[in-house]
Amino acid sequence: MKFLHTADWHIGKKINGFDLLEEQSHAFQKIVEIAKEEAVDGIIIAGDLYDSAIPSVAAVKAFDEMLMTLNIEEEFPIYAISGNHDGANRLNFGNSWLAKNELYLHTKLSEAFTPIETDDTQIFLLPFFDPIDARIYYGDKDGEDLRSINEAMARIIEDMEKLFNPSKKQILVTHFHVIGQKNQEYELTSETTSTVGGLRAVSGQLFENFDYVALGHLHLWQASPDERIRYSGSPIKFNTKEAKNKKGVYIVDLDDKEETTRFIEIPPHKDLIVLKGAYEELISPEFYNNQPEKGTAFFSIKLTNRPTEKNVRQVLNGIYGDILELQYHLEAIEGNWSVDALKERTVMNETDLIESFYKETMTEEGLTKRQAKWVEQTFTEIRKGEDA
Repeated sequence: MKFLHTADWHIGKKINGFDLLEEQSHAFQKIVEIAKEEAVDGIIIAGDLYDSAIPSVAAVKAFDEMLMTLNIEEEFPIYAISGNHDGANRLNFGNSWLAKNELYLHTKLSEAFTPIETDDTQIFLLPFFDPIDARIYYGDKDGEDLRSINEAMARIIEDMEKLFNPSKKQILVTHFHVIGQKNQEYELTSETTSTVGGLRAVSGQLFENFDYVALGHLHLWQASPDERIRYSGSPIKFNTKEAKNKKGVYIVDLDDKEETTRFIEIPPHKDLIVLKGAYEELISPEFYNNQPEKGTAFFSIKLTNRPTEKNVRQVLNGIYGDILELQYHLEAIEGNWSVDALKERTVMNETDLIESFYKETMTEEGLTKRQAKWVEQTFTEIRKGEDA
């Protein structure tokens, strides 16, 4: 099977009020061109289809048109899952009749155990979930010990492997922060901080029996755990950490004789440029004449001094055009709310987070075992109500 691997479209995303739909549409057209030129057998979209659980009307319309183009006009099978930004329940509609046209969109954990079968491949679509979802799926008795994401994932993968057909290749599509041999030192980005609920990094070793794992969640393809477990990255740049990064898609060919994986770049329609310096330097013709022409790029500007002028942004807008953000370069935050402390809080599960708050505001001893159990039961009941 030969397929195109993409992820993290985040349709409807805005950066400080700037709508990125035009950039996303440009990247989508490139994806269509690549898929046709490569004559792929299918297209994988590994989560975060939308940027919000309740996307705007314009975002829904744009994504609907994209699916129509790929699946109806170009007749590509689509294998997609929901990510942490998506509203899984809202996306879970029409699966039975969509599948008849080879458009597979899985948003529930229960759907992950029905692989999509082609002549030579099994495709397992595992949407974003947290340990509470796994405990609910397996029931109070069987799922009671699934406290961490790695415990839950190990159980799920074990059950998937029971469904393996030894005469076929196996592909897993999922949406997590996965750690492997090549990305153990990878720094947390804005996307990996959305981990409240005990969603620390998942071990790539859990996926060793799959022929290819198509990941979404991290926006940089360089963050891939190893040769078989890869992030495609997002099709366009979403923040300054991605400014110097090339965007694109993977073409993966799981041939019987040889597996090949190629990254194909998607050049930006309007690039994201980061400028840093003193205000006087940035408004000098000697400097800005060496930058992209006004209107052809987005700019993120970090000033290293505080100008006395009151209309700083107006002046910079007149020179550079689309300024996504204007910041003053400050020292790192100190004290209890340091950057490290904030990162640590993002990987706490619900119970640990509440216990941390309880220690700071009530008592240094934290929750008792009984209180911790009440908290876990409460969150489980809340999730059951959401899925009902």
